[in-house]
Amino acid sequence: MLTVNAYAATSPTALLVPTTIVRRDVGPKDVLIEIAYAGVCHSDIHTVRGDWGPINYPQVVGHEVAGTVIEVGSDVTKHSVGDRVGVGTIVNSCRKCDNCRAGEEQYCLEGNTQAYGSVDRDGTITQGGYSTHVVVDEDFVLRIPHSLDFSKIAPLLCAGITTYSPLRHWRAGAGTSVAVVGMGGLGHLAVKLAHAMGAEVTVLSQTLSKRDDGLRLGADAYYATSDPATFDHLANSFDLIINTVSAPVDLDAYLRLLRRDGTLVSVGAPPEPLPVTVVTLFGNRRSFAGSSTGGLAETQEMLDFCAEHGIVPDTELIDAAAINEAYERVLRSDVRYRFVIDATSFRRVPQG
Repeated sequence: MLTVNAYAATSPTALLVPTTIVRRDVGPKDVLIEIAYAGVCHSDIHTVRGDWGPINYPQVVGHEVAGTVIEVGSDVTKHSVGDRVGVGTIVNSCRKCDNCRAGEEQYCLEGNTQAYGSVDRDGTITQGGYSTHVVVDEDFVLRIPHSLDFSKIAPLLCAGITTYSPLRHWRAGAGTSVAVVGMGGLGHLAVKLAHAMGAEVTVLSQTLSKRDDGLRLGADAYYATSDPATFDHLANSFDLIINTVSAPVDLDAYLRLLRRDGTLVSVGAPPEPLPVTVVTLFGNRRSFAGSSTGGLAETQEMLDFCAEHGIVPDTELIDAAAINEAYERVLRSDVRYRFVIDATSFRRVPQG
């Protein structure tokens, strides 16, 4: 067993604090990863604050991990000591259900094992990437292409695949018109990815404050949703809308922006239910869908696609001591566009 430094939530209202956690011994199919960088995801905040239901405290979150393999189990064949690797939201699944056999582990019918907050194979609660090391089954560890900036890629392991998966599934590409709702951590990557796929990209954001960024990242147009004229002007315009925000929106208003057979896909996860008027779906034969992250094969495909097209998130690097401030800034939308924690700073934090 390995005791490592980490940052943990101790209650829904308390600040995250330094602590130590125990990682399991490296099994025959496991790899031990020394974490270099860990992304800060809005899901981390929702989880530690109990927005999605009660959790077991103390809880270490973080499901966007980039690091280096420093030990491998006796039966490991996919990774070697010294490899640059990543770990995303999923660290295990049943591997037997129809979805797992199809490479869609994110939809495991028995429930996959999440990087944090899940019951692990030894009965313990998984602890995430706000730490110095993690032990993961080799099948759930991803190869990081060397052309990608190691300090920036961590958010691709959640935000990247969360937006890439629906863009691929609903065939965004040349000749399609894609709208991205929200210009935040997910949204800015959705713009980059959709543009690289060849789609015509429009950003729908509450204000025009990030318009220059949106156009710089590949958007062809940018509209403020606070202006009611936007919804009249863009009616029946889009083949696909990716809703990235984790707050309530008027789904009916956005559905009316779809062309015939268009789809609105929600990847943001607000804690409260969002109503949809069924009659709105009748017009133009519209569809409303949800999409989770991605399976391991698709996530590797996404990383390779990003390497091919030079796509990395726009990030701000922070030390562990700044995590609580970063959470508050995320909630104020005061980051462009993802925080990444320098995991070496966990080694320097005094333990309480």
